[in-house]
Amino acid sequence: MKLAFAAVVLAASLTGCATRWVVDSDVRTFSKMETVPATSTYRFERLPSQQYEEAMQQQLEAMAGAALDGAGLRRDDANPRYSALINARVTTELSPWADPWFYGGPWWGPGPRFGGWGGGPWGGGPWGGWGGRGWYGSGWYGPAFPPPSPWYAREVSIVLRELPSNRVVYETHARNDGPYTSSEAVLPVMFQAALQGFPNPPQGLRRVNIEIPTAKQ
Repeated sequence: MKLAFAAVVLAASLTGCATRWVVDSDVRTFSKMETVPATSTYRFERLPSQQYEEAMQQQLEAMAGAALDGAGLRRDDANPRYSALINARVTTELSPWADPWFYGGPWWGPGPRFGGWGGGPWGGGPWGGWGGRGWYGSGWYGPAFPPPSPWYAREVSIVLRELPSNRVVYETHARNDGPYTSSEAVLPVMFQAALQGFPNPPQGLRRVNIEIPTAKQ
């Protein structure tokens, strides 16, 4: 993905024409559903920690809701067949294109994780956290160098529970990383990727590529 993105950027700089922005997500899904029932209604469920971020959670649920609708489910808070628990997390890492001599050598080493859009209350997932590397500036080890462009690691997840038993019938996770800053554009596509193949997706970890139209440069 990183090499492909670099090729896209290079092509855009040379041609000045419209570019292709492909969001590639690593998706893993666990399903106990065979078909989509005729009454495939749902309501959103929130963890206690998510209830303190009302505006942000509403934005996330709107993103995931579009993907759920596309998968054949319909929101109905009054008469839901399922509950949908939505999670998302974005953290900032050191770019893999950073000079390892300055940012990955023995003097600098691993550093603190940078806070990202949507960090904290949304929690992690099966891949765990993504730690960044710190930049410590000038001092004993020589002059300061400006930090490289950040690299964003993103994860989304959806868990469907059958009501009223609360039995988990569908769990899916999608992970993506790259240099683009627009989580508002990337996260909806990741939710879409996480639900690709619903309700009977392929087994195991898979790559799902979805293109986002971009304006001419």
